[in-house]
Amino acid sequence: MKAFEVGGTTLCLALFSDVTNSKELLDLMQSATLEPEVAFLNASLIPDVFPVLAAAHKALVAKSRDSLTTRTLHSELVYNYSGSKHISESLKRCGIADNTSYILAARFGASADEMVAIEKLIKGKEIDLKELEQRINQAQIQKHYKISNLELEISSLADAITCRIAARDAL
Repeated sequence: MKAFEVGGTTLCLALFSDVTNSKELLDLMQSATLEPEVAFLNASLIPDVFPVLAAAHKALVAKSRDSLTTRTLHSELVYNYSGSKHISESLKRCGIADNTSYILAARFGASADEMVAIEKLIKGKEIDLKELEQRINQAQIQKHYKISNLELEISSLADAITCRIAARDAL
């Protein structure tokens, strides 16, 4: 688990592999009974933490303006990471599915006890965030964000995603 300073609060991130209970986690999330509240992202679509931090900043700005597009701050993070304007499509694409085994858990303002509770919720192995880049599904990322090989000649995958997250509302 690692904490990052974002917009005056902290965002704690923990990366898990070999997760076996993603269906259970998804059911808890969809029924709004997940305690503590947490965002679960499909980590195979995340080449670096920077785009996640950009999406988190957008979520915090939306909350400060009372203009969340989704119901919660944590679902807003997943929505913002997707780069799409369609809520359900965003949550399906960048959130977890029944069979997701590689998950990035994100919690705003998490206490140490809450992070322990999150670690207990997820039946998988916590791994270092540095492993993100080695385990990505680049073809899926390029398809989802419409990133061409030509663009990658002058930019990184993380930068291309971050640009799309930042520009989504302007397009």
